[in-house]
Amino acid sequence: MQKKSINWIDPLYLETLLTDEEKAIQKTIKDYCKSKLLPGVIENNKKCFFDKKIYKEFGSMGFLGLNIDGFGSANASSIAYGLLAKEFESVDSSYRSAISVQSSLVIHPIFYFGSEEQKKNYLPDLVKGNTVGCFGLTESISGSDPSSMKTTFKEVSDGYILNGTKNWITNAPIADVFVIWALNNEKKVHGFIVDRKSKGLTTSIIEKSSLKISQTGQIILSNVKVPKKNILPNTTGWKSIYSCINKARYGIAWGAMGAAESCWLIAKDYVESRSINKKQLASKQLIQKKLADMLSEISLGLSGCYHAGRAMDKEQDMKVAISMLKRNNCRKALDIARNARDMLGANGILDEYHIIRHLVNLETVNTYDGTEDTHALILGKFQTNIDAF
Repeated sequence: MQKKSINWIDPLYLETLLTDEEKAIQKTIKDYCKSKLLPGVIENNKKCFFDKKIYKEFGSMGFLGLNIDGFGSANASSIAYGLLAKEFESVDSSYRSAISVQSSLVIHPIFYFGSEEQKKNYLPDLVKGNTVGCFGLTESISGSDPSSMKTTFKEVSDGYILNGTKNWITNAPIADVFVIWALNNEKKVHGFIVDRKSKGLTTSIIEKSSLKISQTGQIILSNVKVPKKNILPNTTGWKSIYSCINKARYGIAWGAMGAAESCWLIAKDYVESRSINKKQLASKQLIQKKLADMLSEISLGLSGCYHAGRAMDKEQDMKVAISMLKRNNCRKALDIARNARDMLGANGILDEYHIIRHLVNLETVNTYDGTEDTHALILGKFQTNIDAF
């Protein structure tokens, strides 16, 4: 019996581990990204343009809240969600962020911590993309340490009063629904659903040089009154927040490998088509060494994501593994993008090759949802049981 030849792009045969449903979902996502997102990505990045209406497309394709049960969701696996993140970020990190925030940081907390009334009122439109959400946690002085947040809530007879400022919030300028986290005088944290039309809520946009398609901004809460029915009743302190964050980090670990894979394949095609001194660039030892590193790191990074996803669906505690994957995959993706840019020489900074945009985006992806050093401290504490924060 003749053995099948090894697939050079998937030497660990990860595709064979996917279910038929997961393969079909990945093909649908890949086709959509190639036909709908990729053609306009360079121009949208130049203009810092994100069309809010695209969320309705995402919803119609079943991409939002992909793996919750009910409310119009596909109830797919964690692997399917990871593949979604990977394919979206292979085009641009901004698009993966758009999916990640809506699914992991807005739909997820309402589904798991919300009341039945909240789920009924908010989830169908969020899953369809009719409404857009954001996650208000980060503040100017409490990025990697959310417990030091300054945003407060005070209970009054007919609801709650929120005051504070949230910073670096994806979707803040375009959101209809805000999931806001705040502390009371006893330093107990709770989540609230706040509507865009709430009096005292304003947002602004942050102009930046990375993730330029993504709409990032500030949320200002000035005596914002929230009805009692809008507190997330089933939140359990910081565990609830980290449940959301870890869901997002898992998607980021997949997504970073999507950006890395895009840079690798572009660089590979380039060095195979270019010559120096009448020899292909791909024939040079230094080039082949870089390609070998890229293939190895992407294969191993995706393998880790795959196994984490299967374990998550078995309800195993994966928070440490997710920290490891977020830290490793973002760093490796950034290294791959830098080497890919170098392999293209001067052409590496041209928009048409996409690599420089991925590189600049990955600088941000490596930072948000826990920096490389923050995750190092998480992993260090896990091993030693000594808190070094």
